[in-house]
Amino acid sequence: MLHFGAKTPFSFEKFLKMCEGVVSENDIEIIKTCEKADNPRSGGLPDAMREWRAFDTALRNALVRIRAARKHKNPDSYLRADKYQDPAIANLAMNAYKNPSILESEKILDKERWKALDELESGHHFDLDALIIYVHKLLILRKYEKADAADKNRVFEKVT
Repeated sequence: MLHFGAKTPFSFEKFLKMCEGVVSENDIEIIKTCEKADNPRSGGLPDAMREWRAFDTALRNALVRIRAARKHKNPDSYLRADKYQDPAIANLAMNAYKNPSILESEKILDKERWKALDELESGHHFDLDALIIYVHKLLILRKYEKADAADKNRVFEKVT
């Protein structure tokens, strides 16, 4: 089980290795695309991946609209096609945007991403959708491990 804010039990790469021989090659290829947020592949995707991408695209689009409005620019050339409709996303994006801390702002967004993944997880046990959801959570946790390591390096540089 993964929990938001916890350490990753293993890397994405190790997870892929653990899947070898247990998960089909085609499914492993699909899982590999989880690492790329802007993957153009859309045909034949499992439900969880399609729904996750729709949610994440809507969230990113909401952030684009906010940033573009702040800079008095037209957001259209930066928006991705999305059909996901949830009025709460715009509110969520605004709350994250208003936070003065970039890291805390990102945590607000990722906590909501985590909640969306939890909702997608319902009814999926030991199938490809469950693996996709697990991988997305693993990737969220990995991001914070990288941030923690970077912060320690920065502090060390300031001290020396």
